[in-house]
Amino acid sequence: MSQGKGGRFGDGRANLWAIPVSVKDCFDLAGVPTSCGVRFYRDLNGVAARDSWLVEQLRNAGAVITGKAHLHPLAYGITGENPEFGDCEQPGNPGALTGGSSSGAVASVLEGSALAAIGTDTGGSVRAPAALCRLAGYRASIGRGDWRGGAHLAQSFDTMGWLFRDLEDAPLMAETFAPGRAPSIREFKQFAVVHDDFLHDCEPEILASLGSLIDELHTLGLRSTSMDVSWWAASFEIFAPIQASEAARIHSGHFDGIQPAIRERLEWGARLADSELAILRERHAEFRSRIDALFQEYDLILLPASPVARLNIGADHSQARSRILRYTTPFSLAGNPVVTIPCRVGGMQLSAARENDESLLELVAKIGSQRRRI
Repeated sequence: MSQGKGGRFGDGRANLWAIPVSVKDCFDLAGVPTSCGVRFYRDLNGVAARDSWLVEQLRNAGAVITGKAHLHPLAYGITGENPEFGDCEQPGNPGALTGGSSSGAVASVLEGSALAAIGTDTGGSVRAPAALCRLAGYRASIGRGDWRGGAHLAQSFDTMGWLFRDLEDAPLMAETFAPGRAPSIREFKQFAVVHDDFLHDCEPEILASLGSLIDELHTLGLRSTSMDVSWWAASFEIFAPIQASEAARIHSGHFDGIQPAIRERLEWGARLADSELAILRERHAEFRSRIDALFQEYDLILLPASPVARLNIGADHSQARSRILRYTTPFSLAGNPVVTIPCRVGGMQLSAARENDESLLELVAKIGSQRRRI
């Protein structure tokens, strides 16, 4: 899908022309209901009368919408388990969950019913399933795209994203969320890798994949350094209550229609006092500023998207959310663009400063091209 003069076809047709795309079921698609992963909203919302802004962009770009995709209820979870519509199993990998919340997105790409899939990423909902399913995932900079006809989970962190196979396709992904933008492409020269101390709970095979990707970036001419991020330990304790509070306001009055495990988070969010939230938002602003400072010093930051390579269906995943989100929420708090790069085992997050999406995706395509030549 490389781009050429007049688009990738060379004749002026849009770059997504005839590409089959699935859409996460939190965006309206005219003629079908939007469930947000729960029967309550499927029945309450009824059939959508018009497409969401995002679906309009896909149609304008020539994409073929293959259907709506499964998600963790309310997009509020990292495993892809859904008690009402069924747990999402990886096609071709029996007994393994896809991860979530963009569970159906990765499943549709794995099974071939979509060449690429629309997801969302609040705390890691594109990045984690991409890593668990060894696909590429792109989370856009915060603020890109229009959420008309899309269901938010937590506005402070919600971003749009893609799941796809071929890293060389990455540059095609940005324009959907930023139509008409003509950005200048920045050449990255160096990257920082989070210090080993942060990676203490990573499976050995994940660490081996991280080392391999570092070597790939070196081959492309980028320099690397190690970076102490011990202060990132606070990211989840800042992120989770703000997320719960915002989700509680969105779903206020409807808690009884939500499954118990998620209902408990919503009820917790509703109980948070304004004074508590004010302190948390101050901490959020400070954390974001510190991440911004890192990107003044380093072009890119690299770390795993998940410390584990597999989530088994039926296993106890009560600790999985906090364990995985420790890796993903730092960039959620800062609103950075991130690409999950699939590796032999798992996937790695490569992040750049906000609004450097196109430059990041161009670099990722170079990684894909380099792999194809090997």
